[in-house]
Amino acid sequence: MNKPVALITGASRGIGRGIALELAKTHSLVATYRGRLDAAESLRAETGAEIIQADIGSAEDRARLLAFTREKFGRLDLLVNNAGMAPRVRQDMLAATEESFDELINTNLKGPHFLTQAAANWMAEQGDGRIVFITSISAYTASVNRADYCISKAGLAMSVSLYANRLAAMGIKVFEIRPGIIRTDMISAVESVYEEKIANGLLPQRRMGETSDIAKAVRGIADGLLDYSTGQVLNVDGGFHLRSL
Repeated sequence: MNKPVALITGASRGIGRGIALELAKTHSLVATYRGRLDAAESLRAETGAEIIQADIGSAEDRARLLAFTREKFGRLDLLVNNAGMAPRVRQDMLAATEESFDELINTNLKGPHFLTQAAANWMAEQGDGRIVFITSISAYTASVNRADYCISKAGLAMSVSLYANRLAAMGIKVFEIRPGIIRTDMISAVESVYEEKIANGLLPQRRMGETSDIAKAVRGIADGLLDYSTGQVLNVDGGFHLRSL
């Protein structure tokens, strides 16, 4: 019970699970999942995490999540805004639907923005805390067959800058991690396409990222190694963000 407390959204699979496995070494965990109870139960068995079903886009679920964390642990040291989704169907932006746009903005942008608002007010009572947003290279990379996803991640990147500025004087540090092409369920349908592009030079570091690569970046933040770098953007992307001729 003396361990620091981390809340990780979308932790049952993919990047969130990788982060949870890493932080379980040092933190008490509250981990959210949306639909896959089996994956969440597996995470609990492996890490001892408290698992909570929550839709981060729901104000009621966000309030219930923080109320549980406060009642169970009494404090919150680290929030990892990881939960997010890709469009259910990739569509050219000239044909994409408002329904898809609304769903992605609600889950990927509005949800983490307002969860952070509530968590930040709690951390302000404590006088310290760290907040991590997992965004994407799609925050600045245009993919016209998933414009809704790109827009949601670009908005989330601005949310990081805003919170980093607002919370710095309160002792709360805020960071953005921008994953590149990471081997998860989200890209399983197009993994072979990405592998071919990487082999042909898409990334300076000629390999696809793993969830452990993101988890290591979160580890550095959690351990306080970047505490004088609030607002920093960590590109964990194999060098994708580099420009060269």
